[in-house]
Amino acid sequence: MDTMSLANLDLQKLLAPAVGLVSTWGLQVLGAFAVLVIGRWAAQRVRSVLQKALARSKVDDTLIPFLSGMAYYAVIAFVVVAVLGLFGIPTGSFIAVVGAAGLAVGLALQGTLSNFASGVMLLVLRPFRVRDYVDIGGTAGTVVSIGVFSTTLNTPDNVQIIVPNSTIYGQTITNYSANPTRRNDLVIGISYDDDIAKAVDTLLAILRADTRVLAQPEAIVAVSELADSSVNLVVRPWCKSSDYWGLRFDLTRTIKERLEEAGCSIPYPQHDVHLPDASAVQPPGRAA
Repeated sequence: MDTMSLANLDLQKLLAPAVGLVSTWGLQVLGAFAVLVIGRWAAQRVRSVLQKALARSKVDDTLIPFLSGMAYYAVIAFVVVAVLGLFGIPTGSFIAVVGAAGLAVGLALQGTLSNFASGVMLLVLRPFRVRDYVDIGGTAGTVVSIGVFSTTLNTPDNVQIIVPNSTIYGQTITNYSANPTRRNDLVIGISYDDDIAKAVDTLLAILRADTRVLAQPEAIVAVSELADSSVNLVVRPWCKSSDYWGLRFDLTRTIKERLEEAGCSIPYPQHDVHLPDASAVQPPGRAA
């Protein structure tokens, strides 16, 4: 056998395993590459479509990148599992390991995940918005920002409070800015000797003169209680929510001044003490 024949034989022996590998795995590799390319394109497409849909539905801007990102990585995870299946790798055990790892991480980050879930619900349900004045379980302030883990409030004296979202979602939320109008409730006491009709007319005149008081719903001025030291009148004007405190402060001062001008008085709490005649009282131990 000549040298050329030996060389061809050796080359065939070397190429035979390579040809076998290509014939065995070539289609799987090409298929896996195609699945990866198509899957990545599909994931990007899903994220883009979801972002546009969420923007049209007026979902909070904080949630849009998060939800679209979750959808993107969910599709990518499905693609990875499909690629592993093409190579004959059992994906059941892989999914079980990932699930166990996810459970362990979830237990370790239970508080953080609770804040995150509550933040998502707050952003979706929107019980309050930025710049609303709210009271949450005794914590009151103006909402500065709503994050996925915590919400920031500014108190009226400009103190910043950061509240975990899980605490907010489990509490009663009072939103003072949700409605466009509010009712001021004032209780004004006058003396029993004052003319009630004159006091009511004076109070109504004060309300009609203030442009912040709304014509509808109509303001109410009425006798509410015959108290120990005064006749109490309720004064209930409606105003815009933004005018609430300004109107309340101004009315409190104006009512006092105008009632005094009208001859009415706002009495102090008082008690009547009756003393018997000293001459009629017998000293102890002395017969009458």
